[in-house]
Amino acid sequence: MARGLVRRRTDQVKAVGLDEKNFGSGQDYVSIMTDLKEARVLEVIPGNDTQSGCELWKTLPIEQREEVEAAAMDMSAGFAAATRMEAPNAAIVHDKFHVSKMLNEAVDRVRRREHHQMKKQGDDRLSGSRQLWLYNPENLEDHRFEKFKDLLKENLKTSRAWMHKENFRGFWEQESIWEAEGYFKRWYASAIRSRLEPIKKIARTLKAHLSGLLNYFIYPITNAITEGLNSRIQQIKANARGFRSFANYRTRILFFCGKLDLLPANHQFNFNI
Repeated sequence: MARGLVRRRTDQVKAVGLDEKNFGSGQDYVSIMTDLKEARVLEVIPGNDTQSGCELWKTLPIEQREEVEAAAMDMSAGFAAATRMEAPNAAIVHDKFHVSKMLNEAVDRVRRREHHQMKKQGDDRLSGSRQLWLYNPENLEDHRFEKFKDLLKENLKTSRAWMHKENFRGFWEQESIWEAEGYFKRWYASAIRSRLEPIKKIARTLKAHLSGLLNYFIYPITNAITEGLNSRIQQIKANARGFRSFANYRTRILFFCGKLDLLPANHQFNFNI
């Protein structure tokens, strides 16, 4: 591992992903930095707060940090603060898939609250509909799609919440940062008037992080690569049946996901058997 890390080049790293990953049980996390172009893990640091983010950035030489153009991340304050301190030249780009997840969660909170109220009145129209509101309707089987269309026709709070979620997808389809800003203002005004508290709450959150959302139109990066590596890391963890030592966890991640040159300097293979 030491040999591989010494050989590793980072001078071409221009866009990185920052994310957290569960390490042990409960609230035990690690922070991960990925190279989005090369699809590799650059480093793993224990914790998921601002200090952990700073330590993550410091694993890159300072001259390289100055060359990083953008960093994809969720909206947690720690990674953003660490980036501003240790890599101030890097634009913060909030990951659109994280935004989609937040909107889905807001719709589900509306659905659960409304379903609870409707059940008290003997109305079970929303029973078994959770997944319908989360999936793309185009991916639903025919019979489920018909049920979903019927629900959309009803005057339900969940239907209105879903429409706000779907309307936000248009934000990412804008052709310029200026058009995106105008689109967001219109979407925000509609969401705030919705009288749906979960939707209003996420609208305020998105507005507070608007600059990081708009940066996507300058640096169109996401954490999709990071999420793919996280899935591989999860498999590594499952195969090992967990790790008691962070050092072992880090070594295994970098071994399998770091794309390191681990071979001896003068290795030779003899295929004459």
